[in-house]
Amino acid sequence: MHSTVNKDTAVKDDELSRLLRDAYSHIRDHRLDEAATALERALEVDFEHPDVLSSLKYVNFWRDRAGTVARLANGFEQGEYLLAQWRLFEGFVERIGAGCEECLYAVRTHVYDRALQFYQSVNDGGTAGDPELLLRIGRCYKGKGDYDTALSFLNKAYGQKKDDPEVLAELADCYAFVNDVQRAKVFFREAFFIGASRIDIDVLESELIRRLVTKVREMGYNDQELLEWIPVYGWLYGVFTVRRELRSIEYGKLKQSIYALERDYSDKRASESLLIPRLVNRYFWLIDHYISSGEDRSRIEEVLLKLRSICPKIYEQYRN
Repeated sequence: MHSTVNKDTAVKDDELSRLLRDAYSHIRDHRLDEAATALERALEVDFEHPDVLSSLKYVNFWRDRAGTVARLANGFEQGEYLLAQWRLFEGFVERIGAGCEECLYAVRTHVYDRALQFYQSVNDGGTAGDPELLLRIGRCYKGKGDYDTALSFLNKAYGQKKDDPEVLAELADCYAFVNDVQRAKVFFREAFFIGASRIDIDVLESELIRRLVTKVREMGYNDQELLEWIPVYGWLYGVFTVRRELRSIEYGKLKQSIYALERDYSDKRASESLLIPRLVNRYFWLIDHYISSGEDRSRIEEVLLKLRSICPKIYEQYRN
């Protein structure tokens, strides 16, 4: 009797495993209807299996959006829609609780591969040099886990938009994934210096930046404040510590930026919650420039006095 029961259980488990493998293969091949059919059959085998239940919810999420994708006018819009929906999907996964990692990987492959196909259809139309498109193609390759190809496209975008914080941040993220930590730190720091408010931290996935974001968020910062404080704590926590001497034009712009922010801070022209981290970030850059260029210590102390005046807490952390 026990032998028969064990045999039936083994047959059931084998059938369930086969159906799940088929479903995940269909997802990766962009055949969501076939994936749903396989999962519905798996549900008949075991209607309480957690992997089957969560996987079917994942597939139906994307099936519900297939019609919208088809109705969009061009490949660029289709790619943008898919990547926007991926963010909603991540929230959906969190809400329904623990799911199936193998299915999540299959869905991720499906979404980023489809988005890549859509962007490439635009690229084939003669816009190979468009940095916005190159950025998105690089992001899709990153999402698929092909970091070397992602870096190739992102570096092409960087060649045309060297001062774009979004491109710089994506480059940094990819370099972190290939364990080129030095370059990752350089590009992250440059990105958040040039324009923290223009960086979409939700698309950055490397542990290097995610740990920092989590720490800063745990301090109570959110939204715009979070973005502005990231480079400050990135420096203090050793993430954004790569120093470099600024070129003359960069030094001039930095001094002008500091002067304008100090004036706004003094005249209370804007919210201190944003002005203070922006100023602190620039003070750190100025101090690093002075150290790299061998300036007299008195100039560094002058900046530190300003830092202590506007933010004693950060000053103490810097000194310690």
